Amino acid sequence: MRAIQITEFGGPEVLHEAELPDPVPGPGQLLVDVSTAGVNYADTHTVENSYLSSSSLPMVPGAEVVGRTADGRRVVALTDNGGYADKAVVQEDLAHDVPDEVSDAQALALVVQGVTAWHLLRTSARLAAGESVVVHAAAGGTGSLAVQLAREFGAGRIIATASSKEKRDLALELGADVAVDSRPEGLRDRLVAANGGQKVDIVLEMTGGPVFDASLAALAPFGRLVAYGMASRTPATSVPPAQLMGRSRAVVGFWLAHCLGRPGMYREPLAELLAMTGEGRLKPQVGGVYPLSGAARAHQDLRARRTVGKLVLDVTGGDAGTHR
Repeated sequence: MRAIQITEFGGPEVLHEAELPDPVPGPGQLLVDVSTAGVNYADTHTVENSYLSSSSLPMVPGAEVVGRTADGRRVVALTDNGGYADKAVVQEDLAHDVPDEVSDAQALALVVQGVTAWHLLRTSARLAAGESVVVHAAAGGTGSLAVQLAREFGAGRIIATASSKEKRDLALELGADVAVDSRPEGLRDRLVAANGGQKVDIVLEMTGGPVFDASLAALAPFGRLVAYGMASRTPATSVPPAQLMGRSRAVVGFWLAHCLGRPGMYREPLAELLAMTGEGRLKPQVGGVYPLSGAARAHQDLRARRTVGKLVLDVTGGDAGTHR
């Protein structure tokens, strides 16, 4: 089979096309003929071995696929890597049928980033009706869905941040009330000003470093900052307990891996998101379709923040995938 393999850790330059033996499913697993594979920011960390779980070599990256099973089902599924390939083995309980009304790319936008956005708001932040919500990287895969879900779930004021006017305009189109520049300098003051001079209730934060610090400073009493990434690759400063106690603030971490295998935390949110998408209530943003051989370019574009929404690899199309 064709696959993208890495034999050393590093940046996009270590992603190379290779011919490999077909994977063989074991008990409780399915073999999927992959039509489309998803690209996540977490993949860039996996490739350089800087993610929450360590990687081993050689490896085929890719944590999510859409394709057909041997009995003809069209499924979207999580993988334990191996997704950037013609064929992938997946756990049967992590494969979910895709409604006809939902495209491959839309389904891939939901299986990791959509379920993450759902849990950030429902499980970690415990959003209550009328609360203000800050969504960083609001034009990205998770952020663009979090903006829409915050509106669906009853948020009062949704404040988006993004690095360009085009991305901020997209966040406004998706339902944000106001969109501000994401630069760390002066960010705390911009967030408070965007909330009418009041500190905010919830921040969904995936950048780390000074953005984390500014976000924490913008939290109101009983506010919650949910940390689910470190795109800047810069750790935040430590948070002494007195900083939390002094304003009754909370910092909550989230990693989707902890939802897998827990009743009600994976299949049910995904089913809800797929139904919302099929009904047109949720609009996953597809930011780029690359050929399988273009995986390195997809990683380059993602790391350079040149993209919006979900990036996918067109596995069946050879080099005919379209990048936009």
